[in-house]
Amino acid sequence: MRYEFAPDLQIKAEDICRKIFPHVRIDRVRCFRSYGSKAKGTIARCHSLGKLMQKAIGIDAVYAIEFLVEEFEKLGDEEKLKVIIHELMHIPKTFGGGFKHHDFVTEKNVNKCYKEYKKIKTLKEYEKEDKF
Repeated sequence: MRYEFAPDLQIKAEDICRKIFPHVRIDRVRCFRSYGSKAKGTIARCHSLGKLMQKAIGIDAVYAIEFLVEEFEKLGDEEKLKVIIHELMHIPKTFGGGFKHHDFVTEKNVNKCYKEYKKIKTLKEYEKEDKF
């Protein structure tokens, strides 16, 4: 497996957080593309350093969002945006290193957040925005 920082996805994630997930500490979340995963049916994953390890090394929570290139790049722009929203939804309001599970991060809730995000974005922002 190979990982590389994904500045374009980072910018999208930061914009989404500013608009609909203000509890997410953007400075503690990083987006990466991964290459060579053997995972079947996985498009992206959210990773965190557990609470005990945070305490052991004396840091606050950190989240890494991994986008598996082989699957993620096949998606259209709207679906890519929904995947980013989906992964950010796993980050709880406490921002403590835990996760919200798939009983909360559902397609219905992702679509609701996606609609909210689109509504908040202005027409000017859409016109200026680069595609993936």
